[in-house]
Amino acid sequence: MIATMLELQNATQEAVHDEMVMSLAAYIHQSRNEMSDEEFAHALFQYSAALSSMTTTLVTHVLLTQEQLDVMLETIREFDELGKEITNGND
Repeated sequence: MIATMLELQNATQEAVHDEMVMSLAAYIHQSRNEMSDEEFAHALFQYSAALSSMTTTLVTHVLLTQEQLDVMLETIREFDELGKEITNGND
């Protein structure tokens, strides 16, 4: 359990220090005074979404084996196809 906890902590640190995530943070920091409130809120939302997505991806790799990941992705694809069939491709 401690090893998993340490891997999760490391995955979170990797997500925060990811090049794309850090680039977004730097852009927001450097441009904050030139942005409207709406642009600033949008940039913060993009940063938050990127960080959350990266964290989720890295944590998933800690918790699941490659076989489990493959099964999960195949299930997601199947549900996506089922959803398209039900809605005739209309969202």
